Amino acid sequence: MGNNMNKHLAALAIACLAATSAGAEGLPERVKSAGKVVVANQPNYPPMEYRDPATNELKGVDIDLAVALAKQLDTTVEWSDIGFEQMISSLTTGRVDLIHSGMSDLPKRRDTLDFLDYMKSGAQFYTSFARRDEFKTLTDFCGKTVGMSRRTSFPDETAKWSAANCEAKGLPAIAVVGTEGSADARAQLKQGRLDAAVQGSETLPYLMNLEKDTYAVVGEPFTAVYQGIGFAKKDAELRDAYAAALKALMASGEYKAIFVKHGLEGTMLDGIYVNGAAVK
Repeated sequence: MGNNMNKHLAALAIACLAATSAGAEGLPERVKSAGKVVVANQPNYPPMEYRDPATNELKGVDIDLAVALAKQLDTTVEWSDIGFEQMISSLTTGRVDLIHSGMSDLPKRRDTLDFLDYMKSGAQFYTSFARRDEFKTLTDFCGKTVGMSRRTSFPDETAKWSAANCEAKGLPAIAVVGTEGSADARAQLKQGRLDAAVQGSETLPYLMNLEKDTYAVVGEPFTAVYQGIGFAKKDAELRDAYAAALKALMASGEYKAIFVKHGLEGTMLDGIYVNGAAVK
């Protein structure tokens, strides 16, 4: 496994060296002939992906980055709005070419997917603005009811954090509530059905700007993960073409410009990472 991974990374490094203008050269024949990449995305996670309420236009970091990558590769994006739970099966059965939708690069997902990582993220506790004084440190959430999207890795991560930081220290466990999505968790928080909630650290500044004096972030993110573009394991050619294109966008400054535009420059990566490993 180690040798195989090293060979993959070496081949990828060579591909990235030739990335000054990626063009369509490295794309699989099926993508070249179609003239498009079909991208799974569910636009319900601002500022990563969302629809502008006034125009219904797709916006967000993932949208801008996906379009820029496709342009670098001399192709276009066809968006496929697919529920998060169906994304991986849609990719492995060939309905879509890749997943670009705020997906965390988790070891358990790497059995099925290869990830080209493009930003840092983490699970973040937050509460209502009105109750911000009750929660000064993260252990103040021990024994409280905390909601988060059941479709994400957050319920497992929060339970693990609670076991290590609450139960292991004789404090009551966090009551983890899996919600229909992050918007549902926020609604339940506003209704007083939850004491707090968890979602990706990259999404909260946007929401706090949108709904002023509504939410309060508590502490730092309690996990550190990369978000990545997901490719089928058999699709190394497409993955490597995208890695070369991302390297070119980093070199040109366009990658940075996208993150600065959305106020997320603190989440940028310093190079190319595949499945969490740096490609030199």
